[in-house]
Amino acid sequence: MIPFVTFTLLILFSLISSSSSSQISVSVTPKTLSKSGDFVTIKWTGIPSPSKLDFLGIYSPPSSLHDNFIGYIFLSSTSEWESGSGSISIPLVNLRSGYQFRIFRWTESEIVPDLVDHDHNPLPQTKHLLAVSEEVGFVSGRGPEQVHLALTGFEDEMRVMFVTPDGKESYVRYGLTRGRLGRVVKTRVVRYEKEDLCDAPANSSIGWRDPGYIHDGVMHNLKKGKKYYYQVGSDSRGWSTIFSFVSQNRDTGETFAFLFGDMGTATPYLTFLRTQEESKSTIKWISRDIEALGNKPALISHIGDISYARGYSWLWDNFFTQVEPVASRVPYHVCIGNHEYDWPLQPWKPDWSSYGKDGGGECGVPYSHKFHMPGNSSVPTGMHAPATRNLYYSFDSGPVHFVYMSTETNFLPGSNQYDFLKHDLESVDRVKTPFVVFQGHRPMYSSSSGTKDISLRKRMVEYLEPLLVKNNVNLVLWGHVHRYERFCPLNNFTCGSLALNGKEQKAFPVQIVIGMAGQDWQPIWAPREDHPTDPIFPQPLQSLYRGSEFGYMRLHATKEKLTLSYVGNHDGEVHDKVEFLASGQLLNAGIRDGPADTVHMESNFSWYVKVGSVLMLGALMGYIVGFISHARKNSADNGWRPIKTEVI
Repeated sequence: MIPFVTFTLLILFSLISSSSSSQISVSVTPKTLSKSGDFVTIKWTGIPSPSKLDFLGIYSPPSSLHDNFIGYIFLSSTSEWESGSGSISIPLVNLRSGYQFRIFRWTESEIVPDLVDHDHNPLPQTKHLLAVSEEVGFVSGRGPEQVHLALTGFEDEMRVMFVTPDGKESYVRYGLTRGRLGRVVKTRVVRYEKEDLCDAPANSSIGWRDPGYIHDGVMHNLKKGKKYYYQVGSDSRGWSTIFSFVSQNRDTGETFAFLFGDMGTATPYLTFLRTQEESKSTIKWISRDIEALGNKPALISHIGDISYARGYSWLWDNFFTQVEPVASRVPYHVCIGNHEYDWPLQPWKPDWSSYGKDGGGECGVPYSHKFHMPGNSSVPTGMHAPATRNLYYSFDSGPVHFVYMSTETNFLPGSNQYDFLKHDLESVDRVKTPFVVFQGHRPMYSSSSGTKDISLRKRMVEYLEPLLVKNNVNLVLWGHVHRYERFCPLNNFTCGSLALNGKEQKAFPVQIVIGMAGQDWQPIWAPREDHPTDPIFPQPLQSLYRGSEFGYMRLHATKEKLTLSYVGNHDGEVHDKVEFLASGQLLNAGIRDGPADTVHMESNFSWYVKVGSVLMLGALMGYIVGFISHARKNSADNGWRPIKTEVI
């Protein structure tokens, strides 16, 4: 950060150097905001000969260098831009620092082809400053923000986490009525610094912003299945609004959960990375479902690729602000994905792996600090960065035992993670929890991502799948691929019978990819006339349903039956459903081409190899495969246009 006086002189010099600056004005109202999500309106006038590329740069803190904006909006996005005047209203997130807005002139002749954003669009240049706004800030004393809950593994507890700007002593006060929050617990405080991060942009001046102080408190001795009210903060620094949640009650024999992967967050501006506009719909529909539950406990499970911040820290703030309406009401559980963790020097990186630098240099540090999941799993980073946490754990909720793993750290036999998973699955009391739901980020099975993760999947099938099959896991959920895809009950690429092992009614685990909550880099399943050479991913017989709509999963379980439904964001309705009986029998399996025990698949990785071969055949073969795929059971595309073929 450069000294404020020097920065001010640079601003003044930029304005004096602009021959037209005296004609231009920019204003912002209001100057003070109460909380994250409040709107400001930016107005400008007097821009001569407007360019389509003139833009509004958004800065926090206000002392940021011109190139270190957090986002930008092209003035041409407004209807009146050609007049040289206009206005834009956007919500702001409290980054524990003020905001400033700057207008720049940018023309096509100044485009730098190699300086691009995530989608290869040229990033704006900041050579010609036209106008600077006054600063906008947030009032103090309004209490903490980014409130979110988590289970601890004990039925009579609930964890709550939140962020403050200064780390001063803070508390959680709670009770059974809104007007009597008589029970109080103190929070512990953690924080990370720029030096704790492993690579750029996370530890660079472009990506780093002060993350604030992260508070962690546990509400104890909760009565079963009761609605509790709570606030976080302090008398000296202010209290949050009053939130509520329903405590766990395993005696009811009922579980409600909402599950998805790869959601991300939406911003009201463009930035260095693509953000996930569809994430707003996911939260909207889940909010509806939580409201409909009334006073029944539920939980959310987000299986990797959480905020897609990838080293741009304000996107974490944006994410937690966006999910607070649901995460403050029900526990929000996560597992680690490649975009929270992967970096070039990560400690476990076998030569067969496909781990890259998808974490943007974060190396799991924000993820490990901002969440606190049950258990104590951790892996050293081998660097200055603290150990990575929240890797693998489990808990019971009603009749369901939930298990989480890390696909980004060592899961092979002999590793701590493998030992934990093996012991945990072998120890499940199936009378108490007749259903087991296993979750991780990168999928063991997927027909939509080509050959990139073949070697990793081979190890997952070789070492992890036997644990799942042996211990009668019902349901296995993965993210990473940004589509919905449900497979038949699988074991080593072979669909199973519903009457295995003699008279016992069992099924192999049903594996489902659920990475469709927001991110929109999509593999494609059918040919596109405007992209005839794009690869096509054929649908094998073992893939029973592929959905191309954004959405999430809704889980409801009793002691007798677990129902899992795929809800589409475009209409909030159920588009696929599968049901499991406590006996192990699978209902509504959607077997497409005959009974499950007549559908066969090669029990080796020739499936993936053949998929890769198909991709190389080009457009003609793509049309043939596309025609065949459309003859099978696919959900309608409904206008969701895939814009990339990579899986990230």
